[in-house]
Amino acid sequence: AYEITTRLVGSEMCIRDRMGTVYVFFADGFEEIEAFTSVDVMRRAGLKVEMITVTPDEIVTGAHGVPVLCDKNIVNCDFFDADLIVLPGGMPGAATLGECDDLRKLIVRFAEENKPIAAICAAPMVLGKLGLLKGRKATCYPGFDNFLEGAEYTAAMVEKDGNIITGKGPGAAMEFALAVVELLQGKDKVAELRKAM
Repeated sequence: AYEITTRLVGSEMCIRDRMGTVYVFFADGFEEIEAFTSVDVMRRAGLKVEMITVTPDEIVTGAHGVPVLCDKNIVNCDFFDADLIVLPGGMPGAATLGECDDLRKLIVRFAEENKPIAAICAAPMVLGKLGLLKGRKATCYPGFDNFLEGAEYTAAMVEKDGNIITGKGPGAAMEFALAVVELLQGKDKVAELRKAM
């Protein structure tokens, strides 16, 4: 059976050993800086990262016309080894993510199991519409905060509350990606990455 073991690093819990996979979800209109920075930084950290499309075509095009070939389509994944899921922003990409029934079910399952979820820019609205941000601190791109149902909107660049990390927008992409790495691998790995980059 797949197992996740954890240990405390300072006051933070980070996932260790038997590392699974981080899944980053794509749809046409995704924000390139947010998606690519997340994938790049996590791979630099040694994490296994899969880029998953929620649309029939495995080639998706970003909000600024950059095409990317994803690793898999969501219908071909069972996510048995998923440690964390990442939702990049951008429009209409984030809205399309929120309309994908398979992805919504996965997000709800992650929430029920208290597994990590990260969303940036417009994508926190997906979590807000599912009621997963109630009573939590959260951030997002200005103007999408009205979709964060029941959340305490902070407008911070990056916000972590429990198992959920949210980011404000493209300018927060690096700090958002490093926050994900810190959650999974601890502060020492983040310090190592900062120095290397």
